[in-house]
Amino acid sequence: MEKNKPQGNIKLKRQIKSFEFRKESFDIFYHNWVDQDDDEEFTTTELDELNLAQVHNQYRNKYCIPFVDEIRSTREQYGLSASKMSEILGLGPNVYRNYENGEIPSITTGRLIQLAKDPEEFRKLIALNQNELELHEMERINKKVESKLTSWNFIDNKLDERLFGTKEPNIYNGYRVPDIDRIGTIVKYFAQKTEPFKTKMNKLLFYADFLHYSRTGYSISGLTYIAIARGPVPKNYGGIYDRLSEFGFVNIEEVEFDDFGGEKFLNPDGEANMEIFTEIERESIQDVCESLGNLKTSQIVNASHDEDAWKKNIDEHNRISYDYGFILRHIE
Repeated sequence: MEKNKPQGNIKLKRQIKSFEFRKESFDIFYHNWVDQDDDEEFTTTELDELNLAQVHNQYRNKYCIPFVDEIRSTREQYGLSASKMSEILGLGPNVYRNYENGEIPSITTGRLIQLAKDPEEFRKLIALNQNELELHEMERINKKVESKLTSWNFIDNKLDERLFGTKEPNIYNGYRVPDIDRIGTIVKYFAQKTEPFKTKMNKLLFYADFLHYSRTGYSISGLTYIAIARGPVPKNYGGIYDRLSEFGFVNIEEVEFDDFGGEKFLNPDGEANMEIFTEIERESIQDVCESLGNLKTSQIVNASHDEDAWKKNIDEHNRISYDYGFILRHIE
């Protein structure tokens, strides 16, 4: 938040506060600025969006209402327009497009979209709409569904579910579905800039995700982190890095020196395609690289062990709630 701090003798204030949404109350980390000269409190558009995102995220999570990324990808996997998706689901002409733009569906509609994510269930929805669809539309959509059920992409999705655990957005993945392309691109970027050992890479990813969550209410990668002796680390990070290596995102090599060995991420071929991220996501990744990328492995480990995210969870080796991103000590 420091980067967008208003001018003057201003301090950022965080406090637990309840907000009502659709007649329910949700506790969030409420953010506002305080003018220390006159004790006046105020927010900015950026802080309003962060506060509101926390409320909406909890509501979506409580009722299993899909997030914007899920809503968009559900439609795209079948090659449909937003208006055609609305028609199949029995919604108004522009309703599905509104959901992709951030409007939150009702609980009932949210569950319907969740069902539509499964090609088998979507095939049933198509059958229910056979009288409203042209024959050529039915054939085209069914062909796409069949392709999803039998393709390697579908099998890869099942492998990803085993690798990441639940792919539903929640507080432990920063309310974002894990995405192998996003993870691979961040890892590739850090490898190009710092050529870190695996332990340091784990910390760079942790700080990038939790810093971005502190700014927006969302992670970048969708990774879940756990507290272990050399943590925080992404859950199943070994399998994740092996998969990234198979996909050509990274080159990992065992390096030995002074009776010590470790796996190092070498500078991969080609530039990381940072255009897949939003501008503010790129800023978070770059800020971590500039602030922490030059630290030695031992230094960034020590920094991460000074964070409550690690200290409050290490005893039980727990998953780390992304809300700890709001109280990071070594970057803001």
